Amino acid sequence: MNFGKKDGNQNDWKLETWNLKLETPFVPRRSRPKYPTPGARRKRRGGGLRWLMALALAAGAVWFWREHEQPKKIVRVSAPAPAPVAARPQVQPLTVSRQSPADFPRPVHDVLEAQIALARRGISPGSIDAALGSQTRAAISVFQGIENLPPTGKLDADTRAKLTLDSPLLANYIVTTNDLARLQPLGKTWLAKSRQTALDFETELELVAEKSHSHPLLIQKLNLDVSWTNLAAGTVLKIPDVNYPEPTNKATFVVIHLSGKFLEAFDEETNLLAHFPCSIAAKVEKRPLGELRVDAIAFPANYTFDPELFPESGETQKLILPPGPNNPVGIAWISLDKPGYGIHGTPAPEQIGRTESHGCFRLANWDAEYLLKLARVGMPVRVEP
Repeated sequence: MNFGKKDGNQNDWKLETWNLKLETPFVPRRSRPKYPTPGARRKRRGGGLRWLMALALAAGAVWFWREHEQPKKIVRVSAPAPAPVAARPQVQPLTVSRQSPADFPRPVHDVLEAQIALARRGISPGSIDAALGSQTRAAISVFQGIENLPPTGKLDADTRAKLTLDSPLLANYIVTTNDLARLQPLGKTWLAKSRQTALDFETELELVAEKSHSHPLLIQKLNLDVSWTNLAAGTVLKIPDVNYPEPTNKATFVVIHLSGKFLEAFDEETNLLAHFPCSIAAKVEKRPLGELRVDAIAFPANYTFDPELFPESGETQKLILPPGPNNPVGIAWISLDKPGYGIHGTPAPEQIGRTESHGCFRLANWDAEYLLKLARVGMPVRVEP
């Protein structure tokens, strides 16, 4: 191919180059345009769109036919059964052995009789409830040790033979007008309690249970026909006949066993005078060990509320709570020579030994009252692990 020759004339060179471009043949590289026209685009897309529309129409026709031509299947749903109403727990009757005075003395027959026989000896099984719990087993073990029997805590034949009842186990108690007059509701706050005339019993059931060293449920079992919400003066109730032996001397010393959660009082010859379950401090660091001494005795006892000890109460000032069985320290307070520590009663005697105190040694009110008869200022109180 002749491109011409540069002879110094620029015009001749440009002309030859232009002629080259005009003479170059056109060779197509694609069978269709690189950029199709709008009409071509619509033509290609139209087929797919028509198919989609056809499918949608077909699906709609099938749905319409199924809804209007096919009978619907009726599903019957049964109404849910009403939730069962929880039945109120009924107090079960308690079977008591024959109570003829002519039958006594005799060995005990069952746990209830054993609890009453032990309590009459000053060996407390806790709140009398006719159940062989840990406190009753501990009391049986103490009695077995006194009688030189293996301290198994079981009410076996040898133990029953020596554990006797001298009189019927139940007595009649007549509700008095004074009983009903002293009942009053307990305030819900520290301030409300401090404004009461006394922190006395709230119900006759509570009063009678405490008089007989019993759990309230046991009193209900013994008196199934009694309406406790509408009790009248003169009503006759059956209660365990329990009285601790009248002490002849003061105790020489007291021992508190932390691991066993019980307190025992002894005379100068180390004879056992009393055995009581007790609650101890919840925190180990608040449980004193070693020998303490009785510093003071208060009966009946009031209670000084300190808001620093109960920050959750919301109170900001110290309050004096009046005496009564529902006082936080119960009916009695025996102060020890370690500041802030003492032996006292409780408003919830059935919880003794099953809950733990803030630091003091807590007894049932009837046990605290009996310990007052045995205690004296200066009496040693030894706390053992």
